[in-house]
Amino acid sequence: MYDGLYLACTNLEGDAKEIVKINKNRWQIEETFRIMKTEMKSRPVYLQREDRIQAHFLTCFLALLVYRILEKKLGNYTTVEIIKTLQNMAWLSYDSEGYIPAYNRTEITDKLHETLSNSSFSCSPRCPHSFREASVLFI
Repeated sequence: MYDGLYLACTNLEGDAKEIVKINKNRWQIEETFRIMKTEMKSRPVYLQREDRIQAHFLTCFLALLVYRILEKKLGNYTTVEIIKTLQNMAWLSYDSEGYIPAYNRTEITDKLHETLSNSSFSCSPRCPHSFREASVLFI
């Protein structure tokens, strides 16, 4: 009898069309919390001091922000694919050479290199190679 109708009750003030638009995007907010709790393992938190709790959640928020930026720039990769790839990207440290990649090249690692090479990413002072130069040193 009520197919196709959707009723929303809210305490938001404003234009009804704007409120409906916000509500339609709610899934993105819910997905964000799911990613933080599952993929990023932000919980449980065994901290007592307020400043440490705030620091933990700031770190989680910044990690989520970096992930969302990479998600937009990389295209069609899932949360699990991006996070697993980043977790498996190992680097070797050489005193005279800095850091060099020590992982196998894949389509997603190539896209990560391309994305980071075209951004304002910079290596640490110990790393004499630019990110672009390091990409040719894959194993």
